Amino acid sequence: MDPEDEIEGFRVVVESLKNLGVKYIFGVVGIPVVEIGVAAQQIGIQYVGMRNEQAACYAAQAIGYLTGWPAACLAVSGPGVLHCIAGLANAKENCWPMILIGGSSETRQEGVGAFQEWPQIESVRVSTKYCGRPAQVDLIPRQLERAVRTSVYGRPGPCYIDLPGDMLNMRVKYKDVYFNPLPPPPPKMLPEDRNMMEAIELLKSAKRPLIIIGKGAAYGRAEMELRALTRELNIPVLPTPMGKGVIPDDSDLVISAARSKVLEEADVVLLVGARLNWMLHFGTPPRWSSTVKVIQMDICAEEMHNSIHSSVALQGDIQVTTARLNILKGNFKFSNSSPWWIELRKKCRENGASTHELCMDETVPLNYYAAFNQFSQTIPDSTYIVSEGANTMDIGRTMLKNNLPRHRLDAGTFGTMGVGLGFAIATALYARDNDPGARVLCVEGDSAFGFSGMEIETIARYNLPIVIVIINNSGIYSGFDKELYSELVSDENICIASPPTSLLPGVQYEKMMDMVGMTGVTCSKPQEIKTAVKNALAVNRATIINIMINPMAGRKAQQHEWLTKSKL
Repeated sequence: MDPEDEIEGFRVVVESLKNLGVKYIFGVVGIPVVEIGVAAQQIGIQYVGMRNEQAACYAAQAIGYLTGWPAACLAVSGPGVLHCIAGLANAKENCWPMILIGGSSETRQEGVGAFQEWPQIESVRVSTKYCGRPAQVDLIPRQLERAVRTSVYGRPGPCYIDLPGDMLNMRVKYKDVYFNPLPPPPPKMLPEDRNMMEAIELLKSAKRPLIIIGKGAAYGRAEMELRALTRELNIPVLPTPMGKGVIPDDSDLVISAARSKVLEEADVVLLVGARLNWMLHFGTPPRWSSTVKVIQMDICAEEMHNSIHSSVALQGDIQVTTARLNILKGNFKFSNSSPWWIELRKKCRENGASTHELCMDETVPLNYYAAFNQFSQTIPDSTYIVSEGANTMDIGRTMLKNNLPRHRLDAGTFGTMGVGLGFAIATALYARDNDPGARVLCVEGDSAFGFSGMEIETIARYNLPIVIVIINNSGIYSGFDKELYSELVSDENICIASPPTSLLPGVQYEKMMDMVGMTGVTCSKPQEIKTAVKNALAVNRATIINIMINPMAGRKAQQHEWLTKSKL
């Protein structure tokens, strides 16, 4: 473009985004942001039009997790931006980078009832790392650069930029706009050697050591370093749900089947990219030993000593810190014949046997374990698994193995339902561009699917070969079969008689594929499930497999539930 030419504000936005390495925009267009979507495509940024802003926000943050660099979400003013707040909160709690770009009312109409006028910056501030509004067109690149850089530096998270409609359509001379260059990757901090040596000595002194690997380790791409370290140390490994695959689930070091025992009895724990929040029961009794010593490895200083006091705090980048620990540790190797390893392997065998018994019970209608067992062993390692729901997600985490990092995305730290299809769409686009041949398997409870089910039209429109498996128990946690449900509601006010956890029994969700010119299938018997999943993964198109299970099926008995109260 000639320096004397004029450029509109919306073109400044997309050129800035391209300069800053943003490759995807997800959104729902309308006044005043339609031109941003069009201009983005014209310069080669992939724009994906979603059916709901919330799902678009989930998709953008999934790209941030998978790539380590933010995607953008585009929303209209007022209700559009407000619909994104759930997504922003989820990204902030999961520590995933993304940029929300919100159109807003024209500045000259502020305070007098403009179309969709709302205090958007104030509304999103608590859910973002940074939010800003450029004062004029030539400052748009500066604000966007700060948002991108802030989203990935330190603890990752979402940022918001507010863009009034009149600014987007304003023209300035091209020569007057400075397009900020791509910021360098986040600096990689390393703890002091004396602190790392203290951590090593503590591990050496342990009789019942444990390494917990969180999704921060997956995000930090520390898998090679952690595989080397854990192999050398020979210490039991417990992954958090999205930490799965950093160390392959098939590794002899992974003791997920003995989760309750290992947490209760470990005396020294190396916590790698995981937080002592509700998912790890705050590090306190009854789930943890009252005398446990914790070595905490995290990028964020404010996370250190949170919930309980850590014996050693290692603030630094997980990849380089792990590599340095491996150099400093010397020849130490925890004994494979130690009483701790013997006890844990025995517990894994016992728990595995009880799970196997449920898997082998093929009484129709099936239980969760038997349903998962029909396809869990046939999924290629390269498959990305997206999952949400209550029992569906929890049992699926056990039954569906992950041997590669960043190949599981689920409800995460915030426990958010409705993320599934947004995550799946982003993951399918990522796989298409970066991991050709890999498939996306989206395993949903029927309740969770209902949050964003219309995104199957988006999946069809962009020809994304996502296999959606719905584990259908006709309810939230549990439901009822058609006969019992009919008895319950036959002579009563249905809003009084229908239990709050119940959904309409036997809904044929697979028929939703008909409206987008594709086919789905319903299954209830073991062989039907095997055949349906095998056939779906063999073809390069989307499908829904609706698996009808026993509405009253549940998890096997747990020693402690996820939300066991701690004795603080």
